[in-house]
Amino acid sequence: MDINDILTRSAALEEKLADLFALRLYDNSDKILSSRIMCGVAFEHAESAKILIASGNFTSATCLVRLQYEALVRAMWLLYAAPDLSASKLMSELTQESAKRADKLPMLSEMLKNLEGKAPKEAMDSLFEFKEYSWKPLSSYVHGGIHAVNRHGRGYPIPLLCQLLKASNGVSVMVGMLLVVLSGDNKQLGKMPAIQREFFDCLPDFKEQIA
Repeated sequence: MDINDILTRSAALEEKLADLFALRLYDNSDKILSSRIMCGVAFEHAESAKILIASGNFTSATCLVRLQYEALVRAMWLLYAAPDLSASKLMSELTQESAKRADKLPMLSEMLKNLEGKAPKEAMDSLFEFKEYSWKPLSSYVHGGIHAVNRHGRGYPIPLLCQLLKASNGVSVMVGMLLVVLSGDNKQLGKMPAIQREFFDCLPDFKEQIA
């Protein structure tokens, strides 16, 4: 499968996952509402990364995949581990004062630690695998490290771009799973395994490091 094939399949996957945003939420609590919003942020990053890859802006696309992952972790943290007050801070009207209060929310490593024992184990295993194998190289792209200098200067191999697309798709599938959880509708539980089976050819092995 070449890069255009994966882009086409990825667009079809996104279309299926986008339908999950129409699901009704379990309730209107700040925790569920804020988690749902962060799912939307993660999905927007995924769509934008694919647009950038299609247009040849590969470094920016790579950076967005890290942001997509961070948004997913935040969404899961808000649902499973955040104190009610933290969710309320994020859902409050945006002012200079509310922005200062929200600045005190935990960073990624702390959120992952908080999630242990609270979020489903399968989801946590995937989050930790992504962090172990992809976080450092993706951070190098974000902060102008050796990965960014080397790839932007010498070019991006097609297999790397295919791997990046698959990694983004994998995070999007986890967003889809969380959207089902946020709905609280047991009738939706079969949707994600079916989607994963249908799109297995454009989903990742998270243990493949993005280099």
